[in-house]
Amino acid sequence: MNYCVGIDLGSTTTKAVVLGESGEVLGRGITNSRSNYEIACDVSVGEALISARFGLLEEALAAEGVEADRRKVQLEELEQGFREEQYRGDLRELGSVMGRLLEAGTYSAQEADAVTCVLDKMEQNAGSLYGRGKSRKSDFFRDLAGGEYLELVEGEAKTRALSFDRLVGLYDKAILEVENTVAHDESFSSRIKAALGRIPEQDALLAKAISAVVAMNLTKAGSVGTGYGRQTLPFAKEDIRSEILCHGLGAHAMFPNTRTVLDIGGQDTKAIQVDGNGIVTSFQMNDRCAAGCGRYLGYIADEMNIGLHELGPMACKSTRPVKINSTCTVFAGAELRERLSLGEKREDILAGLHRAIILRAMSLLARSGGIADEFTFTGGVAKNPAAVEALRKLIQENYGERTLNISPDSIYTGALGAAMFAQREWRRRHCA
Repeated sequence: MNYCVGIDLGSTTTKAVVLGESGEVLGRGITNSRSNYEIACDVSVGEALISARFGLLEEALAAEGVEADRRKVQLEELEQGFREEQYRGDLRELGSVMGRLLEAGTYSAQEADAVTCVLDKMEQNAGSLYGRGKSRKSDFFRDLAGGEYLELVEGEAKTRALSFDRLVGLYDKAILEVENTVAHDESFSSRIKAALGRIPEQDALLAKAISAVVAMNLTKAGSVGTGYGRQTLPFAKEDIRSEILCHGLGAHAMFPNTRTVLDIGGQDTKAIQVDGNGIVTSFQMNDRCAAGCGRYLGYIADEMNIGLHELGPMACKSTRPVKINSTCTVFAGAELRERLSLGEKREDILAGLHRAIILRAMSLLARSGGIADEFTFTGGVAKNPAAVEALRKLIQENYGERTLNISPDSIYTGALGAAMFAQREWRRRHCA
């Protein structure tokens, strides 16, 4: 089966979307962006191909007559088992790298023993992270393993009177190397078979469908890259498109009646106007300052010592939002600490910060041509409930009733547009 792939190399995450020959979305993949952009590209594509094979597996089960409810249960159990296998594999790689660093460095036998003890506990706890109905704070190995490592190593450091900072520093060195290890699509076969062995109620039809999907050959027919790091992608110049064009086309594909698009990513904010074919007619972009972008929210989360995913839900609890004077990242920490010292509630400060961020975006939208009747919000910040609520209110105040579209897959909008450009080019060559 031929496929085309679009890759959006962002400043914080890299996304990939795989399209089938008929233009259908086969799979999506995401990973942390790394200093090595080529590896980030490979990892996200590998994840998208894994997602594609799970989609093809569902099709194969449906073709065998397996009813929808049973398919859902089987696929959830399979994917949880697959992700556990993936996590355990990454843990083994982490242990191998840390072991080599311990031998090559100036670490004591006690420090080495403490790290080995922590890694053994992480291996033992892996099963508790995965299973039907279980959820995790993050699906990125760095975040998931890092959180548990820090918690366990803190206890070991206290018990053994060791330097916590040295043990954390060891992890920081090791994870960089582990993240640069690409999980190729070929690993799907061994991991899916191991996951199958974990299912107590496996049957012949499921095994048959898995065998058919594993044997299926997926051949890349075309690729296009976009995003913040697009110039560093290992693509020919003609296979690179601007973020503006890709986000406009991707949003139009998701919501065909869209005429205005707002994308708030990690590094920049884009306000885009498109026509009925998804062609960009006007745009405004903020790429000079982190204020109003995902990086700004990340900075605030760090200042408040909470997870980025916690900002939105916490801000939604506000009863009296604080008016924020500046959204400049340089001054944000100082103003935040001042507000807290004056007794302002954290949720009220965060609500004010979210409104200030969206006000900056509204300014870009106004300069790009305003907001049409159907409006689409994309990018990672579109998953933040406080940002969405602030946007709804400001649109209502300034433009009246508008249809606001937000897809659960909004973070993949740019990658989807890039994949569509890749497929158009493949069809042009293929049909010529």
